[in-house]
Amino acid sequence: MAKDYSGGSPKHHHLEQKRKRLTWILGVSGLCVLFYVLGAWQNTNTTVTDKSELSNKAGCDVTNPTATKSQTSVLPSSTSSSASLDFEAHHMIGINETSTSIQKIPACEMSYSEYTPCQHAPRSRKFDRAMLKYRERHCPTKEELLLCLIPPPPKYKNPFKWPQSRDYAWFDNIPHKELSIEKAVQNWVQVEGDRLRFPGGGTMFPRGADAYIDDINELIPLTKGKIRTAIDTGCGVASWGAYLLKRDILTMSFAPRDTHEAQVQFALERGVPAMIGIMATQRLPYPARAFDMAHCSRCLIPWHQYDGMYLIEVDRVLRPGGYWILSGPPINWKKYWRGWERTQEDLKQEQDSIEDVVKRLCWKKVVEKGDLSIYQKPLNHIECVKSRKTFKTPHICKADAADNGWYTNMEKCITPLPEVSSSDEVAGGAVEKWPERAFALPPRISSGSIPGINAEKFREDNELWKDRVSHYKRIMSPLAQGRYRNIMDMNAYLGGFAAAVMKYPVWVMNVVPSNSNHDTLGVIYERGFIGTYQDWCEAFSTYPRTYDLIHAAGVFSIYQDRCDITYILLEMDRILRPEGSVIFRDTVEVLVKIQSITEGMRWKSQIMDHESGPFNPEKILVAVKTYWTG
Repeated sequence: MAKDYSGGSPKHHHLEQKRKRLTWILGVSGLCVLFYVLGAWQNTNTTVTDKSELSNKAGCDVTNPTATKSQTSVLPSSTSSSASLDFEAHHMIGINETSTSIQKIPACEMSYSEYTPCQHAPRSRKFDRAMLKYRERHCPTKEELLLCLIPPPPKYKNPFKWPQSRDYAWFDNIPHKELSIEKAVQNWVQVEGDRLRFPGGGTMFPRGADAYIDDINELIPLTKGKIRTAIDTGCGVASWGAYLLKRDILTMSFAPRDTHEAQVQFALERGVPAMIGIMATQRLPYPARAFDMAHCSRCLIPWHQYDGMYLIEVDRVLRPGGYWILSGPPINWKKYWRGWERTQEDLKQEQDSIEDVVKRLCWKKVVEKGDLSIYQKPLNHIECVKSRKTFKTPHICKADAADNGWYTNMEKCITPLPEVSSSDEVAGGAVEKWPERAFALPPRISSGSIPGINAEKFREDNELWKDRVSHYKRIMSPLAQGRYRNIMDMNAYLGGFAAAVMKYPVWVMNVVPSNSNHDTLGVIYERGFIGTYQDWCEAFSTYPRTYDLIHAAGVFSIYQDRCDITYILLEMDRILRPEGSVIFRDTVEVLVKIQSITEGMRWKSQIMDHESGPFNPEKILVAVKTYWTG
């Protein structure tokens, strides 16, 4: 029996359904197009403040328009493959929730041009002078922090490029003649018109640092890659470290603030690694077993006093098998005692006391020739432990905090070395010769002494930084053009950034935050690089305008809940040279907050894509400190 279609013929029924479906689809599509057009029109008419206008407002009182070298070219143009990203519409994070305007930070008075917050002389004089405690770090309280920009001198110029900077600096950048007068005979520095010249002289090397280093090379091997990291205590203008660089030896030079005016500032202006520091009551801010060689050339440190505590500290930071070089009083006292204005008996007693401390530390005297005396630390402590039956003091420390170097008091006991199974084994593990050492697996990682970091993570980190630096080279041409010399990595981790820029004429101050989950500074030294501990809620131990490029990866995510990041940015501005650059790596929210603060600091900046592409939540902020003077 045929089926009864009450709604009409089946063909007409299907046509009606198709018509309704088509009408519905067209209606929805039309609404989508309409809302899209409305949205596009609304975004086109949204008022967005021009970045250049904000920069001009922030820097409206720039007083010197005659700067000859503009560093703003490091910021990519709008046609760059890594286009500028504007996140402001979706990530508005205010510095001060009560105001949406940019806080313009004023310049400090010119009297603060060389301000070093934690070594500020007026504050230092309030502290105990015993054992030079007053010259150690004494940072300002929260109420004493300056909310202003440290001004450069009125005629400030970009420093000479390396290697010319080793020998020359502009006088207007460091306007001090004291050393050229006080050390005139010793050729530390000379004033020649509008520039300073550094002949490479020193108190104990009148023939120059180069000849002095050649004398050392005749006694111990400096050019075979075994010695890579060195420390120079009481460095003067760091000519010893400057001339070691051509022998592939990287030196951490330090001297106290104000002993001789601006000596560390001279060193950094030359493009030579240096820090403000002193051996007083606290440990040096470096890990144990860090340096292959230590040096003192008339550095005025009383090595024989306080139960040999300062030599004990040198022993802590010296690698097993490392060398300590001493020249100046009391070495060769029979020749110099009249010029040193000391009695022969006094000088002989001092040298005998030093030799006694050396024996108790289990070091051996390698050689004494002319003005040089060289000692060597043992490879391990097997014999040293046995010798405690003879030498009751100093005893070997019981604590296992050998690497602690941040606000830690010195101890009058020998820092224990890792245990070994034979007398010829290097405690803690031997390192490769340089330059293989830079990428060889560091002993601290191969031994498993740093939890969570293994050989695979080390390899991955190296590859990661190789890609990142290639990306930096594309977006910041001065990296490849020799514009930078002094670089700081504020959160260095394993030193991968420093390793990736080895081919450029730069050196990197690798900073490991003192509150890091993993203490990796020892790894960095085992790779043949240098660095220090630092709490970024405080100022760094350096003069203003001493770094060309600062790298800050994840720093502000670490510190944003610990202290006001405005003061961290002001500290970065203090130590950054005019027209110097900063690379920030962090989340978008953090970078937008940083950018809003730096716009009030006369910086120009741009948020960039991550090297892996736009979908990575981490972004890069490239910033440039504009040129202005006090």
